[in-house]
This record gives sequence, C-alpha cells and structure tokens, in this order.
Amino acid sequence: MKQTWLRPSLVAAAACFAVAAAAQSNVIKIGVNQPLTGAVAASGNFVTSGAKIAADEINAKGGINGAKIELIIEDSKSNPTEAANATEKLIVRDKVPVIMGAWSSTYTLAAMPKLMEYKVPMVVETSGADKITTSGNPYVFRICPTNDMEAKSFARHVEPLKIKKADLLVVNNDWGRGSAESFQRMLEAKGVKVGRVLTMDASAQDMTSQLSQLKGTDADTLFVTTAVEQLTLVLKQVQSLGLKRQIITLGGSQSPDQLIEHAGSAAAGTMHNMMFAPWAPDASADPATARAFIAEWNKRKYDKSGLTEGFRGYDGIRTIAAAVAKAGAADPEKIRAALWDTELTGLAGKIKFEKVGPQGRESGQSTPNTYLVKIDNDKISIVN
Repeated sequence: MKQTWLRPSLVAAAACFAVAAAAQSNVIKIGVNQPLTGAVAASGNFVTSGAKIAADEINAKGGINGAKIELIIEDSKSNPTEAANATEKLIVRDKVPVIMGAWSSTYTLAAMPKLMEYKVPMVVETSGADKITTSGNPYVFRICPTNDMEAKSFARHVEPLKIKKADLLVVNNDWGRGSAESFQRMLEAKGVKVGRVLTMDASAQDMTSQLSQLKGTDADTLFVTTAVEQLTLVLKQVQSLGLKRQIITLGGSQSPDQLIEHAGSAAAGTMHNMMFAPWAPDASADPATARAFIAEWNKRKYDKSGLTEGFRGYDGIRTIAAAVAKAGAADPEKIRAALWDTELTGLAGKIKFEKVGPQGRESGQSTPNTYLVKIDNDKISIVN
C-alpha cells in the first residue's frame, strides 16, 4: 500500500526539484542520452560531439537569455535497459528539464516511458522507427525522418536507378525491421518486385549465411539497413562472396568516409541515403551554417567521418535551445509547450513540429531532407 502513494509523490518531487534547481542557478542543464560505449559507440560519440559544438556556439553568443548551457551526458552503453536508466538518472539525479536522445529506435522506445512518468520532453535526433511518434507520447519531438518518410523521399530514385527487383537485409531491431516494412511498401507501390527480406542480429559479425541466400536470387538491388560498424563487415563479405548487386544503404548512419577508410574497395559503387551531405555543404538547407559547422568540426580535429552523425547532435541542441529561449524558463512543461512553436532552419532542413499520433497525446515530428550519395573512386558525390 505504501508504494502506491509514494511513487507519484516522488515523481512530483523530482519535477519540483528540477525546476527549483534550474531557477537557482544561471545554468541551463540539457540531458544528452547517447550510446558512448558498446556496439554503436562511434555513432553516439559523433552525435555527442555535434551537441558540444552547438552548446559552445550558443554559450559564446551569450547563452540562452543570459544563462549558459551545460550538457549532462549519459552513456546508454548501446543497451535499451541502460537507455531507460540513463533517462531516469538525467531527470531524477541531474534535474534536467529536457533531454536529447537516444540514437537507436530501440533505445528511444525504451526511454520513452520515463519521459511520460516524469513529464520531461525529449528531442529525438536519430531514431527512425515510426511508432516512436505514433504511440501516443506527448513528450517526444523528433527532428529526423521516420522510416516511412525516408522511403517516400527515396521513391524519386527508383526509376532513375532502374530498380526492378530488390532484396533487403536489415538489422533485427525496431529501426531495421521498420525500415524493411516501409521500403517494401514503397517499392511495391512503385511496381518493384521485392524478393528476400532477411535480418541480422545487431551484434553479428558473420553475415555470410544471409548473403549466400541472397546470392541465389535474381534481384538487381540490395537494400541494407544497419549501423556503419556492421555495414563495413557486410560490404567486405559481399565482395568476398562475389555477390553482384546494386547496393543501397538506408537510415543515414552509414558514414561513407568511414566505409572508404575501413571497407576499401568493397565500398566502391555503393550508394547511401543520408540526411546531411558534408561533401556538398551548399546542398544543405543552411549552407553558411553547414560550412561553419564543418569548419569547427575539423578545427577540433574530430574524425571527419563523423560529420554525417554529428550534425544530428548539433541540430538537436540548437532546437532545444530555441525552445528554452521561447519558454523563458528551464521548466519541462513550458519547454514542451514551446517546442510546438519552435521553428528554425537545421542543417537537414526546416525544423517545425507537426502533430502525429492519437488525439490529445500527439508527438511532434519534423520533416527533414534526405540525400542519396555514391562512393566512386574514393570520392563521394550526390546522386541527382
């Protein structure tokens, strides 16, 4: 009986303490929940680096209404349980009024119940699973495209690339399975025959079984959805098996520069659907800011291959800062309300949230741009 009334009291107390702590200092804390260790650590660290650039840039210009940003960074360890724990730590222990996270769709979905429990908003910078914004969580605001949005945007490339029959190989998680479902629907609507749809565990290093099955099909194109670490292995194994296909990767987390460095000739000719193209900053929605971001990234001697992930953290923190400024206080509910009225031009396009999901419990979803790029002779160019 004691726990039935104690838990809500603790939740209310945590929210009050968060507001009180923010009011007593001239610092605005922003939580960052990313995979800094584990299977997808490279991507999480790149996003965090972009977030740091944004925070430093904002602070150098006077902060938010005179208050400096302090990023409170938590490591989800590439694990959904840890992602949920990190969210709770940021809210209860660190008293943050808003969070950016959590890279993977699986990690984000694991974190979302904590947002509802403590009533703290989160800007989602990377995760693409559609159910993140359709499940009825009013504390979620996503600036990256959903799987369905990515598929619809890619549809313009189907005819120019002469895709007639396609297979799909995806990581076996919410992101990968959702990507396969969205692209299968889009391809079939475009008259493309979809052959085999295979999955691979996120921790798997040997995909020769799946690739051997695909070698026996008559598809002309293979779509692959996974993080860059596993993708590197897939491309090397495709080359080793002599699998001849037009290969296109999805989700925007492929880091073509990293593929050139680590996959070598196995990456030649592959195409990758991206949300930011640092090789062509003038193609960005905000070329001047894109060039400045790239220059600062290079000045800090960050790995250039991380720019395609780092921009997510940069746009995420800039979005949060704009909302906090509009809210006029480091208060979770005021920030949540302000996010609905927040508009800015991000590196991947205009950021403005539309309502998605059950009425009265809608999440916010922005509509960014996507770019298809190709690796040719160790050079990366946009496919028109």
